[in-house]
Amino acid sequence: MTKANTKTNAGADMDAETKTGVKAESDVKVNAATEGVLRVSGAELYYEVRGSGPLLLVSQSGEGTAGRSVDLVDRLAEDYTVVTYDRRGLSRSALPQGRGVTMEEHADDVHRLLAELTSEPAIVVGLSLGASIGLHLAVRHPEQVSVLVAHEPVTPRLLPAAERDRHERELTEIQETYRREGLLPALAEVARVLGIDPASQDREPGLTPQPGLTERADDFEFFLTHDLAAIVGDTFDPAALAGPAGSGPRGGAGPRIVPVTGRTTPRTVFDHRCAEELGTLLGTEPAEFPGGHNGNLTHPAAWAARLREVLGEVAGGQPGQITTRA
Repeated sequence: MTKANTKTNAGADMDAETKTGVKAESDVKVNAATEGVLRVSGAELYYEVRGSGPLLLVSQSGEGTAGRSVDLVDRLAEDYTVVTYDRRGLSRSALPQGRGVTMEEHADDVHRLLAELTSEPAIVVGLSLGASIGLHLAVRHPEQVSVLVAHEPVTPRLLPAAERDRHERELTEIQETYRREGLLPALAEVARVLGIDPASQDREPGLTPQPGLTERADDFEFFLTHDLAAIVGDTFDPAALAGPAGSGPRGGAGPRIVPVTGRTTPRTVFDHRCAEELGTLLGTEPAEFPGGHNGNLTHPAAWAARLREVLGEVAGGQPGQITTRA
C-alpha cells in the first residue's frame, strides 16, 4: 500500500561530474509532484510522480535519490508521467544499520513499484546502476517494460571473463579506499573507473543548485559499502538476453532494450565497455547521448531531446525488437 501527497521540485543530487549552478527565476519550471511510500519486501520505498502521459520510470545512478536528474525530469514531465524513487538503503528508503542489498532486491522493488502504479508496460530509463537494475527487471518481468534505455550499465558480467575480473577488482578497491581513506579519495576512484572528469566545464547553463557532499554522506556510505558489493556479487546471466531472432520468456516477446553510451565517456572504461558488450549481445549499435557518464545531469535539455529521438525510433521499429529468453 502507499501513502501520498504533493510537493514541488526542490534540488537534486550533486555528482562528481556536476557543480552547483544557479537558475534564473524566470527559467525555473515548477512541476507538482505526488509523493508516495510503498511497502516492499523488507523495506519501504519512497517515490515521486510528475507530469502526465505514458509512464516513464527513471532508475538513478550512484547515490541518486528521487530528486536526482531534476532538470531532466522537468523536461520529460511535459510528455510523460515520470516516476523517480529513492532506492532501498538511500534517504527516505533507508534500511536498518548494516543491512545490505542485492541486485535482485533492487529489481524486485522496481517490479513492485511499477505494479502499484500501472497495469501497462512502462518505459524504463536506467542510468549506470539503474541500467543494471533495468536489465534484471527486463529479464525477470519483461511484461512490465516496453522499452529499457540502458545508459552505461555497471554490469561486469556483460564483459569477457578476464576484463570482468579486472573491473570487479577495481570496484572492490574503491570500497577498500573508502574504508581506509574516506569519502573524497573513494569518489576520486569512482570518477577514474567510470571515466568522469570532475574538472570538466562542459555543461548546460542554468542547472538547478544541488546539495553538497555532507548532506549526502549517509547515501554515499550505503552506495560505496552495499551497492558496490551488490554490483560485484551480481549474478546476472547475459545469456538471458537474446537478439532480434530470439524468443521471449515462455515464448513471448520481451522489451526493446537500447544500449546507450555517453559521447565523452572514454571508450576503454568499465561503463562504456559494458554498454558496448550489451550492444554486441543484442546485435545493435549503442545509441550515443550528450555528455559523459552523467550526461543526464550535465546536459539535461540535450539529453531529453536525444531520449525523445531514440524513443521515436523505437516506436517506428528502427532498433529492432529485442527479446529475452529464460
